Formats: sequence, structure tokens, C-alpha cells
Amino acid sequence: MLPPFDYFTYRSVRDYKRRERAARFASLPAAYHAPFTTFDKAVINKPIEELVQEVQSSSLSAADVLQTYGKVAVKAHEKTNCVTELLLPEAESWLQSEVNLKGPLAGVPVSLKDSVQVKGFDISLGYTRLAKKPYSEDGPMAKLLKDAGAVPYVKTALPITLLSFESANALWGHCRNPHVPEYSPGGSTGGEGAILALGGRIGIGSDVAGSVRVPAAWSGIYSLRCSTGRWPKVGVNTSMAGQEGVPSVFSPMARTLNDLTYFTKAIVGMKPWKYDYTVHPISWRDEEESEAKSKRLRIGLMTNDGVVPHPAIERALSTTVAALTAAGHTVSEITTPATADPFTGLHLASQLLNTDGCVTFNSHRYNFEPSDPGADQLTRICNLPRPLRYLYYLYVRYIRRDFKWASLIRTFSPKSSAETWKLVAKRESFRATWHAWWDAEPQQYDFILCPVNATPALPHKAMSDAVSSCGYTFLWNLLDYTAGVLPVSHVDAKRDALTAPYKKILKGLGANNAIAKGAWKHYDAAKMAGLPTAVQVVGRRWQEEKVLGYMEAVEKALEQYRDPATGESGKYTLIELD
Repeated sequence: MLPPFDYFTYRSVRDYKRRERAARFASLPAAYHAPFTTFDKAVINKPIEELVQEVQSSSLSAADVLQTYGKVAVKAHEKTNCVTELLLPEAESWLQSEVNLKGPLAGVPVSLKDSVQVKGFDISLGYTRLAKKPYSEDGPMAKLLKDAGAVPYVKTALPITLLSFESANALWGHCRNPHVPEYSPGGSTGGEGAILALGGRIGIGSDVAGSVRVPAAWSGIYSLRCSTGRWPKVGVNTSMAGQEGVPSVFSPMARTLNDLTYFTKAIVGMKPWKYDYTVHPISWRDEEESEAKSKRLRIGLMTNDGVVPHPAIERALSTTVAALTAAGHTVSEITTPATADPFTGLHLASQLLNTDGCVTFNSHRYNFEPSDPGADQLTRICNLPRPLRYLYYLYVRYIRRDFKWASLIRTFSPKSSAETWKLVAKRESFRATWHAWWDAEPQQYDFILCPVNATPALPHKAMSDAVSSCGYTFLWNLLDYTAGVLPVSHVDAKRDALTAPYKKILKGLGANNAIAKGAWKHYDAAKMAGLPTAVQVVGRRWQEEKVLGYMEAVEKALEQYRDPATGESGKYTLIELD
């Protein structure tokens, strides 16, 4: 349809889908809208392995478990706008005919990022052009889950383009942070972060630059970024189909570490390579997980990727270091490879991710359909004629004296096939450099500890400033390393307040560039009070078992640690259910 008429189509589809969602919630039986009971809270807080055993032995009804999580969905959506498609009526039917209640996830409700294919429902990805096109069959991911005994019950919010740490789009609106609603729950798997923080059990998201890890950090849950080929991905849509420079991976998320580990192990135990040709036939290695959580660890610490972490994030990191040291582990600051430092990685990854010049993720939009502010900024830079982009580069490089932002601008443009091949060759050289560096003395770390992002959750629409501040996560995507996230604490208005204006702080640190400024511009400890803080545990490629074991060692150290300033345990406190 030609503009401006497709604007009216966008508005019509948006209104239809929102009415449909509201009607589905309103038509649920009264039990789904009732307050949480003692039974509900017991189900939500029960270790997942016990829940499965009770369903398998018929001492607990899978239908009752589903009803409990239906209540979670209703309450979480009211608070955060986290649900795109409500699957509950169909889920009740699937329990009777399609879900294998003898499987390792028997009766466990699972929430899914909107991009997962489930029969009878759209995969809109936040684009109105993709709505009102329900799929007739489950994708391999949904089939595997049902065969494992899991029950898909909601699909959750994401940003249009899937290239944002915000989770908002014109079709569904803004998903809100479960702790402080004026802030983002993270993205692009932000709906999962919100529902899991508010009582959800397990979920699946995708990650191309931090999209399961940032929502975990900003919402206060746990996630694991799997290496490519360890977790299924067929039967899932993306805004950038065919983009393989930095492959997107689908990965698990959960409310607790126990749930995350059990869920990951259960899916690998289902032999997902039988459902999805992209999965490597690597069985679960119990001995690697056991060894990782039981030995004295040698840990590399990366405190700065070029964007200095905010005071609240620095405190979470230093608390974790103190806890690990007190537990007998060795923590030492790393010096990254000189020719493969984090900024070089960010520069390379940003080019690989957008070799098409931002064409594909914009192609799904109707004219005048609002996009993500960060993605809009990237598009504007890509669309600049080469002479104008070069003039802009000169201005930023020599007038504003911002070498980093200038470097990103100069090379952020559509690439030919020959140019793309050269970038892939650089990626492989970058990976080889890191592989050799990690193996060499004095490194030989068990894992690297670092922030998830320089910031706690940011306000809605902040991505126009902070879109490029993704180095702490994007680096590990480029390397295809396994990385997990666990929450540590919350922002404290007094302890985490700035001691001077942020521009003065950055200038003193020699970090007075646009990337750092975009990350620091919105920091306000008083407004952010109560938002979660987290750390990232990074292993090497295909080390999911080890990383989960390392995460358990970190959490155990935090549980045993007492903060000298407050006397409080370092263990993160989950949201209390109403």
C-alpha cells in the first residue's frame, strides 16, 4: 500500500491487536484474576525439580500449576505491559492432548519471546505489517517444549527491530520495568525479564548483542547466553533474517539459578539436534558443571570496556569480587589483547551486524510507523551520502575530538559482498587472538567477571543516547562465548549517588566520548533507587555447563558474604509476590 494510506493500515492493525489482547485477558475465568493464594506462592517458590516430580507422580495437577502461572501473567501484564499474545485458553487444551507430562519439564509453564512460532498465533516482532498472520503449526522450539512437558502460556514483549535495550513498539506499546515503571526492563527480550521477575518460571529469548543478558540484569533475573549451536533456533523469526556476521542465539532465562540450570539441562537432555538441524549433538556434561562449582577458581576481572560503569554497577562488581575473594577464589584484573580490545570488538561487531545498511529491519515497517530511537539513529548514519558521512566524521574526530564515536561513524555504512567477507575474516582473526590469549600465561582463567552494562535500567526512550553502549555484552557475541547473568543488589539513592556532574567525572577519567556520555546521561541514583544491579560470568565457547557451575559458585560466595557497611548478605532478594 502506498503512503500515506499505509499509515491508516498501521493504526487499524494496532488497534485491532490491542483490542484482541484485552478481550482475551478479560474473557479468562475469574480464577485467573483472583489474588495469589498460599498454594500459588508455594508453587511459584518450589524448586523446579520438585514441581516436575509432583506433576509426574500426580500429587500435583498440571492444570492447577497452569492456573497459578496464568495469575502471574495477568498480574505481571497489568503492572508492566509484558504480554503480547495470551496463550492460556489454548494451553489448557494442549495440556490435555499435546503436552508430555512424563517429560523432564512436566507441567512447567514457559513464557516465550514474541518471536517464537506457536500455532494459532502471530509472530509480529512488534511490526504491524507482520500481525494478523497466525501460524498453522508449532515451530520446532514449541514442539520440543511440549514433548519435554512444558506448557507455553504467553508470548512476551520486545522492541521493534530487536536492536534495543528498550522493549517498546507501536503495536503493543512500552513494556515497563517490574521494579520502577518509568524505566525499561531491558531488551530485546524485555517482556521475559518483566514476567520472570514478577513470578514467572522459565522463558526463552534471543541475544545478538546482549538481548537476554541486559533484561536479566535490568529486571533482576538470571539468564544464559548460549554459544551458537547449543540451543535450538529454528522455528523462530527475526527482524534481520540472513544476518550471520554476529549470529543471534536463542537462550534460556529464569527467575532463579536453580531453575535456569535445570531448564538448560532438561532441554539439552531432549536431544534438540533431533528437532533442529542447527544444534550440535553435544550431550550434557555433568562432570564439567560439578567441577566448576566445587573448585578454587581463577577469575579474570574486566572492570572497564571503555565505558566506565556507573557507581551502582561498580558497587555490585566490587561486592562480588570481595565475596569471591573471601570464599578463597583468586580474582585479578585482566589486560585484554592489544589488537583485540573491547572497542575494536565493538567497532567490528557493529559493522558485521549492519552490513545491509539497516535495510532489512526497516523493510518490515509501514511508512510512518514509529521505530526504535536507537535504530533510527543507526539508520540515519547509514543513509548519509558518503561525502556527508565523511564530513561528519571529520567534525566529530577533529572538532569534538571524539575518536571512538568518529571511528564508528566513518565505517557505519552498507557493505558490498567483498567488504563483508573481509569483515568476517577480521572476526575470525579477532576470535583467534582471544583464544590464544586466554590459553596463555598468566591468563588461563576459569571465567571472566564483568558488568552486564555500564548502567542499571535506563528510562524509556533513552536508547537515542545509549544505543552504542553495549560493549560489555556485544564483545562476547562476537567471540561466541557462553555468558551468564546473575543479580547482585539494587541501586541505593545515597550510596550510589554521583559525587560530581557526570561530564566532569568522564572528563577526569579520560572517557569524554559520545558512547560514554550516552550511557551516563540518564544516571540518577535517586530516581533509579530499587533497580537491580548484576554481574556477568563469561566462559569460553560451548561451556554452558561450566558457566552455570561458575554462576553457582558466585552466588554461594555472595550468600556467605556480609557487606562491611551494612552487615547484609550479598544474596539478591527477589520481588515479593503480592
